[in-house]
Amino acid sequence: MASRRSTTKQWVRKQAADPYVKQRDQAGYRSRAAFKLKEILHRDRLIRHGSYILDLGASPGGWSQVAAAAAGPRGKVVAVDLLPMEPLGGVHFIEGDCRNPDTLDKINEHFGERRADLVISDIAPNITGIRDVDEANFLELAEFVCHISAQMLVAEGALVIKLFQFPGTDRFITDLRKSYTSIARRKPESSRRESRELYVVAKGFGI
Repeated sequence: MASRRSTTKQWVRKQAADPYVKQRDQAGYRSRAAFKLKEILHRDRLIRHGSYILDLGASPGGWSQVAAAAAGPRGKVVAVDLLPMEPLGGVHFIEGDCRNPDTLDKINEHFGERRADLVISDIAPNITGIRDVDEANFLELAEFVCHISAQMLVAEGALVIKLFQFPGTDRFITDLRKSYTSIARRKPESSRRESRELYVVAKGFGI
């Protein structure tokens, strides 16, 4: 019990000292992860006014906030998550598992005949601490995100997906080159140094 209390105190101290947590509160974002997407969008120019965007693993809504602001009133953001999410202006939220056919049908209903210009995914499965299990779970989920993207993206569309550095991650990224003309790895400044997470920006779908 004492060890758990010590770990909690360390986490609280880290949060209090984190400049992005402070900026999150000042800017009114729902998560510090919003700054990761903002940095990627600034560097890679993935959203323009009127863009249609699919946000997978959206709750609590930090990425959806950034995407909706960038796309403007003529754009559309469809957000999906297993967990509930408080309403956001300019965002259509679907509570459900993106691997469920019923959820996919709802996504298609929101987009209609129009496809997405961009798919963004900050999804991560629950971590078990067993590397082989975690790698298999994460890559399986990442493969499904790519499967949905292939169904939803317009020609020349783009994908931003969170990955973790596992032995099989490089092979997964190499396989993305079969579907996209441009692949770039990003490690935003707001991503904690000790984290193994990275983001892949894939552009030029289906060309």
